Order: sequence, then structure tokens, then C-alpha cells
Amino acid sequence: MTDPDVHGPVDFVLIEFPVDRLTGRTAEALLDLVDRDIVTLYDVLVIGKDDDGTVYALDLDEAAAGRLGGFADLAWVRSGLLSEEDMREAAGAMEPGTLAVLLVYENTWARAFVAAARESGGELIAGGRIPAQDVIDDLAALEELDAVRAAEPVPARN
Repeated sequence: MTDPDVHGPVDFVLIEFPVDRLTGRTAEALLDLVDRDIVTLYDVLVIGKDDDGTVYALDLDEAAAGRLGGFADLAWVRSGLLSEEDMREAAGAMEPGTLAVLLVYENTWARAFVAAARESGGELIAGGRIPAQDVIDDLAALEELDAVRAAEPVPARN
């Protein structure tokens, strides 16, 4: 067990949906990650942007479940990290006539790794994220990496 003061990296994502496509499947997949202790949710905010550009937050406690899919079941996820300013900034990335889910989550899976690094005197001095789509768009790089991995022997673990 790791120290309760050790946390994995905390990330946010903004996922945009056509206004009629926010289904329960996305929320179910997210809850599966929570149940398997891969992530810990800190905040879930559903943002709407009307065709005229008007921005609004959907109250997960009061919104019709049909419009929110399974995200209405996540009304309990409120840490207070997200502000109205965060909502407005996120909405700036959205297209008119869409809904988006803004998630803040901890990468719980990394706690043991972070604890081990700290115990060894390690300190995170830089980090970043490459969007999955950028990697997918460069399939040649993935194929090259797969070829290198296939040619190298797998080292024995002690």
C-alpha cells in the first residue's frame, strides 16, 4: 500500500459530442476505470454551447438523464477544482451546437510508481502529453516502433 499523501498525475480532458450523441456508453467506460482503480474522478462538468454561442453548464443533479446519458450518475463527482472561468475557457474550444464533458481525474494507477520514485529521491521535473490522435496520425512511427520491439530480445526480469 502506498502513502495516502502520494498521488498520481492529475489530468483534465474535454470531450465534445454532437448535442444528441452524449450516450451512456462513455460514462459507463469511465466508471469502469474508476471501479478498477485506474483513475479517481475529481470533477465532472457537462457544458453546452448553443448554436448562437451561448454557454451553459448542465446541472447533473437536475438534468434529464436522457440528454446526459450516464453522466447524470456522476453528479457526486465535485471536488471544487473547476470554476466558472474554467467552464468558459473550455467552452472556447467547443463548436456551437455541442455538448462537452470536462473531466478532472487522478491517474490512480501511478501511485505506486510515484511512491517508488520518491523513496529513491526522484522528483518529477517535466511532463507532458502527446494527444492520441497525433500518434494515430503518424502510423509510420508506430510501425517502426513495433519493428524495433520485434527485433529486440525481451530482457529477463529479476
